[in-house]
Amino acid sequence: MRREQIKGLVFDVQRFSVHDGPGIRTTVFFKGCPLRCPWCQNPESLRPNPEMAFYADRCHGSGCCFQTCPCGALQRDGERIIRKLCDACGLCVPACPFGALQKVGRTVSIEELLHEVLSDRPFYNASGGGVTISGGEPMFQKDFVAAFARQCRDEGIGVVLQTCGAFQWEQFKPLVPLFDLIQFDLKVIDPGQHRAIIGAENEAILSSARQLMEAAAPVEFRMPIVPGYTDTDANLRDIAAFLKEGRVKTVHLLPYHAMGEAKLPRLGFPIPPLPIHNKGWDPGLLSRASISLRAGGLEVIS
Repeated sequence: MRREQIKGLVFDVQRFSVHDGPGIRTTVFFKGCPLRCPWCQNPESLRPNPEMAFYADRCHGSGCCFQTCPCGALQRDGERIIRKLCDACGLCVPACPFGALQKVGRTVSIEELLHEVLSDRPFYNASGGGVTISGGEPMFQKDFVAAFARQCRDEGIGVVLQTCGAFQWEQFKPLVPLFDLIQFDLKVIDPGQHRAIIGAENEAILSSARQLMEAAAPVEFRMPIVPGYTDTDANLRDIAAFLKEGRVKTVHLLPYHAMGEAKLPRLGFPIPPLPIHNKGWDPGLLSRASISLRAGGLEVIS
């Protein structure tokens, strides 16, 4: 397939990102992910197709949207969008004067996306930044991501990849030189716990992590600290042992916050909010996790 024929599906391009790698970056968020982490901050990334979001707090009940839907996928009672009927055509979006309906996900060519990120080149040059490819799981769109990363590098722009590691190593191995840094999120080590919490096997994830460590790839391991899920003593010990086995000395901790939960009802997603009473971040959780991981021989960055 020629480069101009490859299309990607993104749901956001976030400019002036300062927490997604070195310097000032433009972060491109791709749709599609095989995991279902209950603390996901970007649930709009999970489905690998365009979809509609309904913001109930913006709706004034004017009914302007109903007449524009060719699929009959809008209703007054219950959830506004009948998702089994909706084809995400987006015709209802301009019909609502209050912005209560939004399309999530747009198809882009490599040239279109490259033009978008190149507009920030002065910031990259001044700060040592570049483009960060995120998701979802970017490898869900492997061919487009690889072609886009090559184009960025041809333009002299550094590329960071953020991944959950749910890919086959033999397919990913040739792509490693495309990335200046791979930020790899490790969540739960025990296979049974991973399956129960995240709804997927982690054999390929752990295998990919081991292969990256053995290849001395530019990988930075990160760990979300989610109360009652990833911060258990057993899991922290497992994370420390796993990374030490691969001669990794450092882990980056990501504090939990409930930002993603507000998005769930907008998307009609059947992921219940976490049963955590205090939705704010407790600094003590990070301290306790840090102490445990340091006891396991790791340097902690948070």
